[in-house]
Amino acid sequence: MKLASLNVGRDGQLLVVSNDLDRAVPAYGIAQTLQTALDDWANMAPRLTELAETLANGRATGAFDLDPGDLASPLPRAYQWADGSAYVNHVELVRRARGAEMPESFWSDPLMYQGGSDSFIGPYDDIAVASEDYGIDFEAEIAVITDDVPMGVDAEAAGRHIMLVMLVNDVSLRGLIPGELGKGFGFFHGKPSTAFSPVAVSPDELGDAWDGGRLNLPIFCDLNGEPFGRANAGIDMTFDFPTLIAHAAKTRPLCAGTIVGSGTISNKQDAAHGSALADGGVGYSCIAEIRMQETIQDGAPKTPFMSFGDHIHIEMPDGEGNTIFGAIDQEVVRYETG
Repeated sequence: MKLASLNVGRDGQLLVVSNDLDRAVPAYGIAQTLQTALDDWANMAPRLTELAETLANGRATGAFDLDPGDLASPLPRAYQWADGSAYVNHVELVRRARGAEMPESFWSDPLMYQGGSDSFIGPYDDIAVASEDYGIDFEAEIAVITDDVPMGVDAEAAGRHIMLVMLVNDVSLRGLIPGELGKGFGFFHGKPSTAFSPVAVSPDELGDAWDGGRLNLPIFCDLNGEPFGRANAGIDMTFDFPTLIAHAAKTRPLCAGTIVGSGTISNKQDAAHGSALADGGVGYSCIAEIRMQETIQDGAPKTPFMSFGDHIHIEMPDGEGNTIFGAIDQEVVRYETG
């Protein structure tokens, strides 16, 4: 089952989408929004699955040709967005770029921050930023959406609370992050509105690529039309999604509709030569990592952060080259006040 939200109102109109993402049908009579469906998922999911089958058979009343540009993020806003840093290789590289030591505990105790969830942007929306001096970066990730998760759940049980999977562009403003972290109180300005893929997908649709905790496929990142990253989301993921969910629920329950992110997908680098696609590697899922690698090799970074007019495309094809989640396709623009 693939679900999306038509960009109407604050919370969208829930759509059931065909596997090829070409057709959709509103979930009239089932749920107005994805959040409403998640609030009663045990009852709603079978009805949404039945509607998906009807759409696949060409018998869905009200079905229409889908334009992905008409979609919001699957959850246009959410009660909670908790982003982990499951790929510790990424954490290590970025901290080295800031001259910060990485505690050994980071390999056994997940990092996680609570992001702003009141104003997600759509997969085709512009990334509006006030200044290029902020150090504009993309971050390609995987995220899951949960149903209600009880406090203190263990990792094994946490996996049963994963209802949907989607892609993420967790926009970061690298020039603002060091100063914020230096205050000892976490991100705020450095993490503007996040974007998610056009559709959220039930785990059963992912076949053998989904092992219950990891999605074992490459994520494609193209910057200004050129291949930039092809890192595999299932490789070097130190903490799987059940572990991240259990970590988030250690001292509080998670309500239905909670989004838990993986952090930037990162495969280990060749310390001497890097992992750029041009060097025969799998590339990068953010600009910060290639800048760190350039610093290791050459003493200073040379790849700039994003500028106004730059374009980022994030997508994940299946083994046959078909898009699974649709594309996050965005341009960076200057934010104009007033």
